[in-house]
Amino acid sequence: MKKKHWSMLALAALLLPAAEAQTRDALYMQSLAATCANCHGTNGKALDGSPVPGLAGQPASHIATQMKAFKAGTRPATIMHQLAKGYSDAQIDQLAAWFAAQPK
Repeated sequence: MKKKHWSMLALAALLLPAAEAQTRDALYMQSLAATCANCHGTNGKALDGSPVPGLAGQPASHIATQMKAFKAGTRPATIMHQLAKGYSDAQIDQLAAWFAAQPK
């Protein structure tokens, strides 16, 4: 019985860092996405009738392309060109993937 107990503890010790990393990564993505909520709605779900598009469920490639165009100044905007400059291309890609995975 003691052997089984120790092997379960060893397994838990191996899995814990992975679980903590997933939680940390998820919290990081939620915090990045929360910065978009003021305009695009919580989790990218814009309110009905909003002039600002919802991001939830949009293709990641579309979101990333648009954000990078705002960042480069090649897509006109009122404020997005300023906001997009605060993100690295990697963060833009991560945000795009996160919003694409959200249900509409």
